[in-house]
Amino acid sequence: MAAPSVAASELLHNINKQISTLYPKASCAIRGISTTSSRCYSQPQRRAESAPQQLVGVVGLEIHAQINSNTKLFSGSQVRFSAPPNSLVSFFDASLPGTLPVLNKRCVEAAVMTGLALNCTINKKSVFDRKHYFYADLPAGYQITQQRQPIARDGTLTYSLLGGKKRSQMIRKTVNIIQIQLEQDSGKSLHDELRSQTLIDLNRAGVGLMELVMEPDMSCGEEAAAAVRELQLILQALGTCQGNMSEGQLRVDANVSVHKPGEPLGIRAEVKNINSVRYLARAIDYEIKRQIDVVQRGGTVQNETRAYDSKSGETIPMRDKEGLQDYRFMPEPNLPPLIVYEDNASLPTGVDASQAVVVQKIRERLPELPSVKRDRLVETYGILPEHSFTLVNEDGLVEYFEAVLKATNKEPRKVIGWVTNELLGHLKQKDMSVNQSPVSPSALSELLELMETGHISSSVAKQVFQEMWVSSGKTASQIIHEQDLGLVSDTSQLQSICQEVVNSHPDEVQAIRNGNKKVLNKLMGLVQKETKGRADPVIVRKMLQEKTS
Repeated sequence: MAAPSVAASELLHNINKQISTLYPKASCAIRGISTTSSRCYSQPQRRAESAPQQLVGVVGLEIHAQINSNTKLFSGSQVRFSAPPNSLVSFFDASLPGTLPVLNKRCVEAAVMTGLALNCTINKKSVFDRKHYFYADLPAGYQITQQRQPIARDGTLTYSLLGGKKRSQMIRKTVNIIQIQLEQDSGKSLHDELRSQTLIDLNRAGVGLMELVMEPDMSCGEEAAAAVRELQLILQALGTCQGNMSEGQLRVDANVSVHKPGEPLGIRAEVKNINSVRYLARAIDYEIKRQIDVVQRGGTVQNETRAYDSKSGETIPMRDKEGLQDYRFMPEPNLPPLIVYEDNASLPTGVDASQAVVVQKIRERLPELPSVKRDRLVETYGILPEHSFTLVNEDGLVEYFEAVLKATNKEPRKVIGWVTNELLGHLKQKDMSVNQSPVSPSALSELLELMETGHISSSVAKQVFQEMWVSSGKTASQIIHEQDLGLVSDTSQLQSICQEVVNSHPDEVQAIRNGNKKVLNKLMGLVQKETKGRADPVIVRKMLQEKTS
């Protein structure tokens, strides 16, 4: 499509205006909010307690999410991780003269769906711009992006994190989203220090990205990490981004500053390309602490770009930002304005409905989002909100939990403890995912049924679970039979053991008779020790009460 006719002086004026006004907004100009999370900035906060006003952190995020698409944003090249270098590169990706961009409809629909899920206003008309900068892995010398009129604006992301004194209360917070814009990724530079050379892989060049620019509504690393994790879950539920941070499918830049509440915001530093949620929290908290230390020593925070070193746990300077980089934004002459339609009725005559992007159709395809799923779990099964938080935040855990419930008569509140404590605890210990668990939902439900029907005690059930974990394939019934772990059903044997315990602990018996009923639990523990946890606690308690009354 031909470039619009614009006088050179007017074009220069427009570019300068865009740089001075629009760019700072898109770069998340800090506006700030103070902390409310109990764990936010524990170290800096302690240092600042003696000061008249404590310094607080202000955090904004810019997130690049790789669109889950078979082909790139403007070419037919495939998108595949770990392909041989430069094997997925079209003429357009390599910026050969005469090649033109062709917009990928799938990428547009993904951006619209993401915008709807994040409560954004979808712009019916958006435009593409050229952002000029010169890196070896950007062969065209510019990136096609949406600087002036992005596809979506003014959204919100509601996220949850555990807080309170015991870290068991679920706290909900909201971060505002400035805009979501479509843009193409650059290639990858591989630096060979041994040979003093840089190798270029253009497989990633032109891959479709959604850049989500968030307002600086967060105050610490924990909040930022929770927001990114929630976004990751939403994108995965939508299918618009796989969200694998280790493969670069979700990359986060954090804008961090500190200030005293009520005073102008401090100078910000940007921590670039953080590739894990855990590192994001650590990088932000370190950067806040570093800036607080600088300010309290009477220094000045530098406006610079920094990187996070996961080995040292520190952020390190990369380059300063004292001079605003002139990206020379200009309209992309080879792409017409991007038009999306609200519904079929708004389609102009002659427009092919199969080629148009229709917002209503995309809205109808929205799946159950994480926040809705949490509410449904609480309402349907009567579990606590913090339990629903854990279930939803672990990939595949909700499906595992519901599969166990279908195969057992045990109450959901009893099942949840086994899933979030025993199962998840073992998975975390071995750094395994839910789908790698050697204990299937049906195997766990069988174990819980045996406990519910009185065949084994709760302590034995945990012992059997441990054996099931290491002896993959063995059922709970097989393990109980092989190791003779069933409950002791011989009442005369239990009577004898209880009597022996009572006779050998006269002081405890006297304490119980004097009104200290809690001591009975000690005697019950001794009986369970003698029976290796195989005694029915209800029967044992009744026998001991009779013998100590």
